[in-house]
Amino acid sequence: MPREAGPAMRAVRHATPEERAALGRAARRRAPRSSHAAYEPPKGRPDPLGILESQSARRVPELVPIRYSRMSESPFRFYRGAAAIMASDLAGSPDSGIRAQLCGDAHMLNFRLLASPERQLLFDINDFDETLPGPWEWDVKRLSASLAIAGRANGFDDDERSDIVRATLRSYREAMARFAGMHNLDVWYARMDAARVQALATGRIHKRGQKQLARAMAKARTRDSLQAFEKLTETVDGQARIAADPPLLVPISDLLTGVTRDTLQGQLLDLVGRYGHTLSSDRRTLLEDYRLVDVARKVVGVGSVGTRCWIFLLLGRDGRDPLFLQAKEADTSVLAAHVGAGRYSNQGERVVSGQRLMQAASDIFLGWERVEGIDGRRRDFYVRQLRDWKGIAVAEDMVPAGMRAFGELCGATLARAHARSGDRIAIAAYLGRGDSFDRAVAGFAESYADQNERDHAALLDAIRSGRLPAEDVRPSG
Repeated sequence: MPREAGPAMRAVRHATPEERAALGRAARRRAPRSSHAAYEPPKGRPDPLGILESQSARRVPELVPIRYSRMSESPFRFYRGAAAIMASDLAGSPDSGIRAQLCGDAHMLNFRLLASPERQLLFDINDFDETLPGPWEWDVKRLSASLAIAGRANGFDDDERSDIVRATLRSYREAMARFAGMHNLDVWYARMDAARVQALATGRIHKRGQKQLARAMAKARTRDSLQAFEKLTETVDGQARIAADPPLLVPISDLLTGVTRDTLQGQLLDLVGRYGHTLSSDRRTLLEDYRLVDVARKVVGVGSVGTRCWIFLLLGRDGRDPLFLQAKEADTSVLAAHVGAGRYSNQGERVVSGQRLMQAASDIFLGWERVEGIDGRRRDFYVRQLRDWKGIAVAEDMVPAGMRAFGELCGATLARAHARSGDRIAIAAYLGRGDSFDRAVAGFAESYADQNERDHAALLDAIRSGRLPAEDVRPSG
């Protein structure tokens, strides 16, 4: 006698593909595709610098000037740190009412090369600090605007930028249509591996660009814990220690002294030990075969500067068997005020769950924990390897054809990520076969690039006037 289905399976009535497609087409009445065409700042738009200041109030005070300095360098760098500003701006924009798990910060440089657990090189989304369920259009618009802004920085003309953005949107739309016709498991197993990236590049970029891609892939495979060990450590009294590079990398022994240092070291050691319980049992066993030998505070990224980020040096079988882990503070998503807080009370778990849902394959050491700091405040963290075959694009080096090909990769990758959690059939039906949505969002991207330049200029004025502090340090990658 067959077993009775579980409660979840009994309760859910699955719509047919035809019903899901009809839902997508009906959503055009709620938000015509042409309604996505432009951005106009509404009356009473929140002060963008006030949004940044609100974030900075929760961050490490001595690191905040570094954040403003990095954001001041160019409109593109400003945009990378302005996810909260754009979330506020998108909150009043048209959307289809169809939700998916969002990256929340899907700008072009958050798409990069990384390793799968099977040691295959993949192209995927990398940053999930802001992930939450929300309108799928928001990720698409953030990606599109980033390409328009990067194209302006590189001196591309209006037609070149429009071609890049529309190609990206077409890639998203056509990929979503493919996923709509696929079986569920086939969508889940889909990934953009190195061979496919190279195949897509062939015919889209010239031979010089293809050679640069091959070199980037080869370099990505060298960026692992052993490479980080050679670059970030020194030998002190016969022991490996993280080398100081203040203010961007400061060992805990240089950061604090006495009882305060010992207390924090104990708390961070506890974080590493307890976070292992969020890993699967096999990976927890692997983690337990390492011992912690040093900890340092690290400044990362642009928008993340000032959040608490620790790197841990662990050693395995001997002194030449390193593992670098990164524990990064997970605050409330910038989307939460506009789409709801989501189901997770631990923000680290929110990040990890969103990453696992959107990525084709995630780091084997990806997990989360909550820890009490020396100030008595409890904070959430997510943990992952510091480097695991990471390869990031250099937007400033791209020519129009290269950025167009890169945008197409990003568009298809974002569609795959959304197809795993959103109603891919409804989204594909909403987009349709024509380019109405592509043309509309290309217009939005240029309008928002204008707004981003105004916000960047306001930041520069605020730094000059002394409203916001800035500190000159080496730029981030």
